[in-house]
Amino acid sequence: MQKSVLANVAENVLRYGPKAMAKPLAIVPFSVKARVIEKILDQLMAQQIADEELDFLKQRWVKIEIQDMNLSFEVSFENRFKVREQGDAEVTFSAPTKELVLIAAAKEDPDTLFFQRKLAIEGDTELGLEVKNLLLSIEFDAMPKVVRQSIEHLANLLLQLQRQVDAKWV
Repeated sequence: MQKSVLANVAENVLRYGPKAMAKPLAIVPFSVKARVIEKILDQLMAQQIADEELDFLKQRWVKIEIQDMNLSFEVSFENRFKVREQGDAEVTFSAPTKELVLIAAAKEDPDTLFFQRKLAIEGDTELGLEVKNLLLSIEFDAMPKVVRQSIEHLANLLLQLQRQVDAKWV
């Protein structure tokens, strides 16, 4: 009985947590969200920036859709990351929050999620592959400690919740 209650709570947190977070996020002006995303990307990709691995993104836009938060934005790179609300992105990556966090924490492989239909990649295939390979090149341990720990804790929480849900069906 207790196992079932925990599983139901876990399932509700996974299902409704991102939607609950989306509500206050929706009132934040996009310009503020864009600056935060740009700073985070500049920090996360500092090594790739230093190694000049982002030239393929110059004057090209990649759309990121976080489905369950109803949040999307486009990213490009021109000596630093640039984020805009919408335009004519050449490729779109879309997934729920959980999957994107697990990719960021190096707990899931984008290819696996793609073949499980949990990550959609639409548009310019070549650009999509370059972005996916870039994601795979990020050294999780090289991230700033506070970012790494935050992502790690969130990913572990999401995995624990998913295990509770999965246990419900065993």
